[in-house]
Parts: sequence; structure tokens; C-alpha cells
Amino acid sequence: MHVEADRTKCCGFGNCVLIAPEVFDISDEDGRVVIIGQVTDDNIAIVREAVASCPNSALSLSEHR
Repeated sequence: MHVEADRTKCCGFGNCVLIAPEVFDISDEDGRVVIIGQVTDDNIAIVREAVASCPNSALSLSEHR
């Protein structure tokens, strides 16, 4: 699985960072999400939760990169 962020939709609420800080962070430059980690078998459930928690639907999961 691969997680993607549409930074044009991100408003920097940070829900994803609170849920999965090993995968997401907020950029110091513009306050929008950046992906800092990979989706693994160990964190897939929490990444799904983080994606679902985004109020602007800026995050998505896909099978392939």
C-alpha cells in the first residue's frame, strides 16, 4: 500500500499526525501535511484511520505507487 497527500486540499488540521506520527508530519514551511514514513503491515490499520480522519479528504491509499 502507498499513501498519498494532495497538499492543495490540506488545511493543516493535523489529525493524521496525531493518529500516525510515524507516517505524517506538518511542514514548517506551509503548515500542510508531508509524508515522512511508509505504509507497512504493522501500521496499515492506523494509516487507514488517519486517512479516514482527514476532514478535507487530502489523503488517499492505493495499492501501487
